[in-house]
Amino acid sequence: QVQLVESGGGLVQAGGSLRVSCAASRRTISTYVMAWFRQAPGKEREFVAAISWSGGSTYYGDSVKGRFTISRDNAKNTVYLQMNSLKPEDTAVYYCAASPNIATMTAAHVSYEYDYWGQGTQVTVSS
Repeated sequence: QVQLVESGGGLVQAGGSLRVSCAASRRTISTYVMAWFRQAPGKEREFVAAISWSGGSTYYGDSVKGRFTISRDNAKNTVYLQMNSLKPEDTAVYYCAASPNIATMTAAHVSYEYDYWGQGTQVTVSS
């Protein structure tokens, strides 16, 4: 069982930057595909970004490409999401997710592929 805890959310002005973190415990995530999803009020959960176990492959949702960067530090059992050029529409609760079973990154945007989820961290972007 993997426990995921997100941190680093907060309030930021449009155009600003924020980095959120996801710390895993109880088990190493070094062989897991890791991802970030987000959910805004009244909207469905949306894929943001995913990273392969080695960090060699990354995959982004269209709405964040070129602005967000996912990374991982397996030695620290932690995944990061650097968010730049933030927009009000990026406002959401951001969730970290882990999967030991995804065989190909082309499936990494599918939420039901992930077995473990964090509680989320709120990111609010003011205009």
